[in-house]
Amino acid sequence: MSSTEDLDYPQILFQYNNGFLVSKIMFTACELGVFDLLLKSEGSLSSDAIAERLGTSISGMERLLDACVGLKLLEVEMKSEGAFYRNTELSNLYLTKSSPKSQYHNLMYYSKTVYLCWHYLTDAVRDGKNQYERAFGVSSKDLFGALYRSEEEMIQFMYGLNAIWSICGRDVIAAFDLSPFTVIYDLGGCAGGLAQECISLYPKSTVTIYDLPKVVQVAKERFVPPEERQITFHEGGGVLLVETLLNEDKTGPLEAQLYSMNMLVQAEGKERTPTEYSKLLAAAGFREIQVKKTGKLYDAILGRK
Repeated sequence: MSSTEDLDYPQILFQYNNGFLVSKIMFTACELGVFDLLLKSEGSLSSDAIAERLGTSISGMERLLDACVGLKLLEVEMKSEGAFYRNTELSNLYLTKSSPKSQYHNLMYYSKTVYLCWHYLTDAVRDGKNQYERAFGVSSKDLFGALYRSEEEMIQFMYGLNAIWSICGRDVIAAFDLSPFTVIYDLGGCAGGLAQECISLYPKSTVTIYDLPKVVQVAKERFVPPEERQITFHEGGGVLLVETLLNEDKTGPLEAQLYSMNMLVQAEGKERTPTEYSKLLAAAGFREIQVKKTGKLYDAILGRK
């Protein structure tokens, strides 16, 4: 019997078909404030109470809550008065705004920006171009910073990226011993989340963030503590690439393949294999190139001159 005979093809197909429904349910519950309300309540609430406090219909909220239970984002308890809902540990940790590891801003960026661009994925594949004009009615040339529609969207992206580094940052920074590099540059470092992880591991190092002028200005004002604002210049050394790596045989991982499609839709870029990155580094004069898979969302490539 071949292994393919054991696969439930219809089930796999339905799972893929419903993928965007799952995402949008989570996005909607976050945007409406379901998880924040349940965290503040310090107990379970009925669907009627949640709907009243969040200003939604009772029928719509009940369906949303039940779907969140199915996704393991909420727990439900049946009482004589009806169903009562509370957060799961996952939701308290990652979906509430007040949590240090909150992914709220990242999810809102996906919901309000990425989700709309992906509606035109077919066109992106045909044209090989980003889809901001179709999604938002604005040319990429007119976008703020060539990527954001507004400063508000840029700030949301910056908060979202910091949220990702609160989970994945230490894994990529610790993938190699960076202690020999006392001067570190973070190209496209955005709000400084990865830089702060680096400083926490290597307190003797200085990290300089390079990004768009407006991004740097906002990062200084809103994100980076004053003691971490020193800018220095240095030549030579090494470069640490923090990327989601594709397998050499193109079999995955799925997250990297999805991100590569997202790079096409939003920025006309792509994810690469370790060999492809190694060739780029070698062409730039780096000779000692090491690759480390972290087992998490992002991987690390270290090149030395």
